[in-house]
Amino acid sequence: MTNRVKIIAEIGVNHNGDMTLAKKLIDEAKKAGADYVKFQTFKADRLATKKAKKTVYQIKNSGDGESQKDMLARLELSHDMHKKIISHCKKRKIKFLSSAFDIEGLDLLSKLGQTIFKIPSGEITNAPYLKHVGVIAKSIILSTGMSNLKEIKDAIKILESGGLSRKDITVLHCTSEYPAPLNEVNLNAMNEIKNKLKVSVGYSDHTDGFEISLAAVALGAEVIEKHFTFDQALPGPDHKASLEPKELRLMIKLIRNIEVSLGQPIKQASKSEIKNMPLVRKSIVAKSKIEIGERFTNNNLTTKRPGTGISPMKWNFIIGKKASRAFDEDELIVL
Repeated sequence: MTNRVKIIAEIGVNHNGDMTLAKKLIDEAKKAGADYVKFQTFKADRLATKKAKKTVYQIKNSGDGESQKDMLARLELSHDMHKKIISHCKKRKIKFLSSAFDIEGLDLLSKLGQTIFKIPSGEITNAPYLKHVGVIAKSIILSTGMSNLKEIKDAIKILESGGLSRKDITVLHCTSEYPAPLNEVNLNAMNEIKNKLKVSVGYSDHTDGFEISLAAVALGAEVIEKHFTFDQALPGPDHKASLEPKELRLMIKLIRNIEVSLGQPIKQASKSEIKNMPLVRKSIVAKSKIEIGERFTNNNLTTKRPGTGISPMKWNFIIGKKASRAFDEDELIVL
């Protein structure tokens, strides 16, 4: 990764199975300045059993009149839809990503040319899946919702056993609730992951709004992932926890401002500050009229702007010396 934060605009299943909507969302992500758009690659009959229940947030956002499997079936992307989406991304000059939820999905994405693989939080304990993606991927973005440090470490070991090196793995801190409660974000864990596991880190943001994404960038996130939609009122499980286009544009604009402001870990006067130094800093000046040969004391000297004379840091060096000439009140002292 470079110093530029990679921003993933997560379309996920917010296309609602509609190719026209999918393309419009890609266009919006490009306009907003995202680096990637991300979808989800799955087959409902391979992802969930017939009896798998919806999560609480899925029920809240899309009702409980169907099983999780039935809901997912409406949100699948076919092989042809994947090809059309990838083609549209190339046309719009925005990078395509998709999270696969099984080995067959990984192979499909690989055949379609994907080399960066985003592993969803739910697969972090799926050893066969991790082993396979570690073999076919050139780099990995690993979401860590619902996990602890040991589980992340174990997942990374499996990825490495497939041939990846740790420098090819970016770990996203994440709280897998929609929306994620602020008191459960625990954003400091992001850099704990970085320091303990020696990996690049980022943040997959499921909170309302986007201020936590901004905080993550300020703390050193190299990747930000955020769901977005055209309208939070659209039917579907993820729309309500997604940004609308205006919010996505603003988030990306503010992230770019923050990353520019972070600069380098060096404390020194900036170019624009240098011109202000002589105007704002102080010099040693005569507090009152001083005669030639009179000794400089704490009573006849003070410090005032401008800073074009002797620095007050030399105060102790000046005190006790004799004036080489007379000085008027407020006159800069010279030796």
